Amino acid sequence: MTGNLTDLTVAGIRDGFRKGEFTAREVAQAFNANVAAAKALNAFIIETPDHALAAADAADKARSDDKLLPLSGVPIGMKDLFCTQGVQTTAASHILEGFTPTYESTVSRHLFEAGAGMLGKMNLDQFAMGSSNETSYFGNVISPWRRSDGGNADLAPGGSSGGSSAAIAARLCPAATGTDTGGSIRQPAAFTGISGIKPTYGRCSRWGIVAFASSLDQAGPMARDVRDCAIMLENMAGFDPRDATSLDLPVPKWEEGLSSNLKGKRIGIPTEYRVEGMPAEIEALWQQGVAWMKDAGAEIVDVSLPHTRYALPTYYIIAPAEASSNLARYDGVRYGLRDLPEGAGLQDMYAATRAAGFGPEVKRRIMIGTYVLSAGFYDAYYTQAQKVRTLIARDFEQAWEKCDLLLTPTAPSAAFALGEKQADPLAMYLNDVFTVPASLAGLPAMSVPGGLDSQGLPLGLQIIGKPLDEQGVLNAGLAIEERAGFTARPDQWW
Repeated sequence: MTGNLTDLTVAGIRDGFRKGEFTAREVAQAFNANVAAAKALNAFIIETPDHALAAADAADKARSDDKLLPLSGVPIGMKDLFCTQGVQTTAASHILEGFTPTYESTVSRHLFEAGAGMLGKMNLDQFAMGSSNETSYFGNVISPWRRSDGGNADLAPGGSSGGSSAAIAARLCPAATGTDTGGSIRQPAAFTGISGIKPTYGRCSRWGIVAFASSLDQAGPMARDVRDCAIMLENMAGFDPRDATSLDLPVPKWEEGLSSNLKGKRIGIPTEYRVEGMPAEIEALWQQGVAWMKDAGAEIVDVSLPHTRYALPTYYIIAPAEASSNLARYDGVRYGLRDLPEGAGLQDMYAATRAAGFGPEVKRRIMIGTYVLSAGFYDAYYTQAQKVRTLIARDFEQAWEKCDLLLTPTAPSAAFALGEKQADPLAMYLNDVFTVPASLAGLPAMSVPGGLDSQGLPLGLQIIGKPLDEQGVLNAGLAIEERAGFTARPDQWW
């Protein structure tokens, strides 16, 4: 693979390109070569080398004309949940295979208007439903990491944004878009040793993103470090009148505001995040994170989030309910797959199309969602879950009276082997135990790599912030990043 240029971060590419140290086309060619050489990881559903090269040529011309844009010269990956005009968008599902949007999602449009090029559409769990990237119709993504004990088992890159996380860790792209419904940016970031931030709900427009659970879905960036996440988020966020949940607020200059000095900040340690059976290595990393926060000048306080124990079951009622509603549009009539058995009527076509087009996990969640929304169970399940969601959000509001940020582990384990949890959906759902509460409350949260476990696999720390305090989250992430000194990368084996 091509080295050097593909080892650069987004900031490194941007700044080096502006100084004339290399051309944008050289960068795009280097990343295109890495993408072509790493097909074994299955991180991309579709590769778009021509898009990356066209944007690079435009960047080279813009530099000569002194008309550079914020992301001129930077090629990125686009999770295949973002509709891209003229480029197939599948949500990793057979039911959308062959669907080519005639429009651009707001987030991807923002990034392209900022000068970014697209290396391809990233693989993901089907309709973003999964924690291991094993539910994709196009095959699972394989993490570029390997256990240090020499085990040959392929590891999960996390999910649903596993294609994005694996590609960034493997130097196939410097950054990528992700979406986070219950942890789908943060958990894969932790599994692959990169950074990723879910901003406050409404910071990034959901228009043009294939919907999973509308009150939870939020786009965000994934990248190698905190600064790159800040750069990407600045160019993804912004008000969009086409999204009723979009926040009509100016986009802060998060990169300019980066500071690892946390003097005067209070970091809360939630008691309820110490779950039964949590590995000692996760607890040790958490305590190390506490020491890093103190070293950065922060005061550590203990806080309680008493309804945390109900977050996971609450999420797995609300999210499937919204998915059941959102996925009702895939019926074989308007777009996507149509399975029409000979002599079949309209209802038969609906059934055949959805049976063939959706995978087992998507069907499972649709069935759960339909059940909890049914007349006999709506009040018993869905209404109660919404009440508990309010209590979870209230827990955070009360915690903010005592602290400015929260520090927790990102995931209850390092990356597990592919297939290890597929037979037990509940065990798979437990991967979201630390990430789901912030999603239910719509809070900004970030995962930053903190170190390696005994098998040489990455572990992440999570920072949760007050609504709209992405700057505080990013700054705390930077404080961890500087003190952790995480430079580990997977060996090239693919």
